[in-house]
Amino acid sequence: MTSPHPTKRPTDAAYMDEPEPDYPTELLNLPWIDAHNHAHTLSWDDRERYALAGCRSMVMVASGYHWTPYKPVQADDVRFLWDDAINRRAAIERNHFFEAKLGLGVHTGVRIENPDELLEAMEEYVALDEVVAVGETGVTPTQHAASWELKEQRAVVEAQMALADDHDLPVILHTPNQSGGSGRSYRDDVGIPGYEKNTGLGQDSVIDAENPALEAVRIDVEAANDAGLDEERVVASHADSNNTAYLMEETDCYLSYTIGHSWLIGVDAADVADAIDEYGADRILVDTDCANVLRTDPYALKREIFELYRYGIDVDDIRTVVYENPKKIFGLAE
Repeated sequence: MTSPHPTKRPTDAAYMDEPEPDYPTELLNLPWIDAHNHAHTLSWDDRERYALAGCRSMVMVASGYHWTPYKPVQADDVRFLWDDAINRRAAIERNHFFEAKLGLGVHTGVRIENPDELLEAMEEYVALDEVVAVGETGVTPTQHAASWELKEQRAVVEAQMALADDHDLPVILHTPNQSGGSGRSYRDDVGIPGYEKNTGLGQDSVIDAENPALEAVRIDVEAANDAGLDEERVVASHADSNNTAYLMEETDCYLSYTIGHSWLIGVDAADVADAIDEYGADRILVDTDCANVLRTDPYALKREIFELYRYGIDVDDIRTVVYENPKKIFGLAE
């Protein structure tokens, strides 16, 4: 056995017949867009990690019931979240050099006492240049601390979709997940490690269906149709195995797979690769959903790029998913 290197003993190369493949080094510098996060709630260092990992642009979702001080919340509590994100956005761009735009909406994860005040105010908010999406929003089967009747939720969601249609904006749809893992629960008094939400305050489902998480998505799509919003303007975030087939085969919505906290919802790069193999890349995005209430990873999307390649996805399809699709949908990174 002859070694191709002047080593005293044979190395792996002596056993290999095939030449080293030509790996796509362009993946190192491939721009990417995070289609859904809450980066304005992160630390300065976490946002710098986005920049160091090559983030070109992001949609920071200002609606998040996790940060409201009271449950149920008042309209003013949500307005504070919107105002805070608007106030901080320019500084985030200035400090980190990526483009930071906003998604703004009424999340139904907790009951809001006077949502009509928010819907009335949204007309002016969504007209702002820095707002590129309505949301995240969408019917939620179970609320935190106090239930929100399904009919009222749907009305709030449909009203936001009508606003999106009026202002030619996409909607970021919060789709409920069926969490991954073994199915074994932690003890009630410790909650979920890595998640600063008191899961013990979760209420009973307001959707009477065998599969409430999927039924919520069906209701959201019906609301979009009733509001006159084209399904192509809906980005279903947190896509998973429970809703992918319905959304890809029965709607024209885009799917965004949340890969920033796979430990919680059980979705990772392999799921995204499988979806690309089955349905193509043209309606698929990825997002991190990074937020300060979760153990999340600002490097997740950059790692996703490499993982998709390792799983056999073509470089052009990877670029479509992580850059071209969100760029087109949200009008980013021009």
